[in-house]
Amino acid sequence: MIYDHILVRYGELTLKGANRKMFVNKLRANVKRALMPLQGYKVKANRDRMYIELYEGADIDEMCRRLEKVFGIYSISPVLKIEKTVEAVRDIAVKFARDYESDDTFKIDVKRSDKNFSYDTYQLQKDIGGAVLNATDHLTVDVHHPDHTIKVEVRLDAIYVYDKVISGSGGLPVGTGGKTLLMLSGGIDSPVAGIEVMRRGVTVEAIHFHSPPFTSEKAKDKVIELTRIMSTHVGPIKLHIVPFTNLQKQINKEVHERYTMTSTRRMMMRVADKLVHEIGAHAIVNGENLGQVASQTLKSMYAINRVTSTPVLRPLLTLDKEDIVKKSKDIGTFDVSIQPFEDCCTIFTPKNPVTEPDIEKVEKFESVYDFEPLVQEAFEQIETLTITPDYQSDKDSETQALADNLF
Repeated sequence: MIYDHILVRYGELTLKGANRKMFVNKLRANVKRALMPLQGYKVKANRDRMYIELYEGADIDEMCRRLEKVFGIYSISPVLKIEKTVEAVRDIAVKFARDYESDDTFKIDVKRSDKNFSYDTYQLQKDIGGAVLNATDHLTVDVHHPDHTIKVEVRLDAIYVYDKVISGSGGLPVGTGGKTLLMLSGGIDSPVAGIEVMRRGVTVEAIHFHSPPFTSEKAKDKVIELTRIMSTHVGPIKLHIVPFTNLQKQINKEVHERYTMTSTRRMMMRVADKLVHEIGAHAIVNGENLGQVASQTLKSMYAINRVTSTPVLRPLLTLDKEDIVKKSKDIGTFDVSIQPFEDCCTIFTPKNPVTEPDIEKVEKFESVYDFEPLVQEAFEQIETLTITPDYQSDKDSETQALADNLF
């Protein structure tokens, strides 16, 4: 079947009132960004839905794969736009049905927003269903659990016919909810946390703490690949890589062993807080899950948060680990996240870390040394990469510098 349009349904955007136009415009821009490398289409958006008009050479399957990942889209359907006659609908419905397997079942589903059309909904369903049965001898009707549903929408401008509904990513268009800084560790949780906030319309930049020679270049490449996978949903993402070795060594030298994990995360938060203000973000995002590890108890979170006044968002806070793993597999980051390259949070993990740190003790341990110059040094030496869906980690520096300047 040759389609001439892709229908894009908005979902949650329909609940927006006076601001709906802003959300639709942002979604249209994000759709154009997602389809930019492809040819043979034109995007048309109105208040209620979006149509992508297809021309010769359009790769419909690839377009649908890309659109599935765009936040703000509830579902998509390849459709045929036809003239507003019953005869035309009959012909198209029969063409759909002739592609179905022997002994399959079908039903006709009609939506009629043009109430002035000559046939009402019931008449159309009966007429089109009868035409399909008369033209085929291998199909039967099942109105409750059909193998195929031929959908007919009678609208003011035309009639649209389709038989596939592909689920989208839902949520809100990225760019409508402000900017955040994602603390990206390289594990399973943090990429999922990033996707979850982006699903709510938030733009994300990522920060990663790298401690060579204790952490390898492969660990760094792993985080770059995770960022690349996330970028397939939203376009270019800036990844800020922090040289953390000097800070981490000093923490392990000055702070009581049981508190080094708490202090490590507090220093990370201090660096992240500086970057938040530098990039104009409004919150920090991490993949913390309540009670999952020693540093993710309420008292640990309280102690770590004390070094910043920036809001810290934890979209995975109450999820079961199994749910997080499933989400990781769904977005395509799981297989990368489980690669055995340690990050700086695991290389110096004490044997018996404190799970309910006393804030006064934490501050007392840290007061014996002035960590601020090392925090500032780490901040000033941040390496920033712009990661795109087609990013290659072995690009030469000149090519990457050009990409960074473009975004």
